[in-house]
Amino acid sequence: MKGSSNYAPDRLVPMAVQQAVRQKSERKIPRKTHGWASYPDGHGTAWSLFSAQGRVLFHLAACADASVAEIAQKLGLTERAVWGVVRDLRQRGMILLRKKGRRHHYAINLDAPLLHPTIQGLTLRPVLGKLATKAKRERPDACD
Repeated sequence: MKGSSNYAPDRLVPMAVQQAVRQKSERKIPRKTHGWASYPDGHGTAWSLFSAQGRVLFHLAACADASVAEIAQKLGLTERAVWGVVRDLRQRGMILLRKKGRRHHYAINLDAPLLHPTIQGLTLRPVLGKLATKAKRERPDACD
């Protein structure tokens, strides 16, 4: 029986040592920030007053000629997330799409209603009107 067994007492390692080695070798994977932007103050906070839809609306009001990639980069979102938000805003009539060659240009529909029941009857005009009008006159620094 000696030769047929793979049992060798000198090759056994106590379970506690195996677990400790396994735990040390496991690499910790950093958590994703899930689309939250790092802010200039260095806090990289994960809090925003607006949803992704609101942030994209504000960005498009200021930078109507921004590409989806630029919007994603500026807002700390993925391009896929921005495409989904743009699709949702178009379906709800809040933005209008105009194509020039291969480039998309967006316009905010300031007469589109805000959809939340607590602010029924209000449109985008009081919220984004001044920003959109000013952005048409002069391009904001945030767009560069």
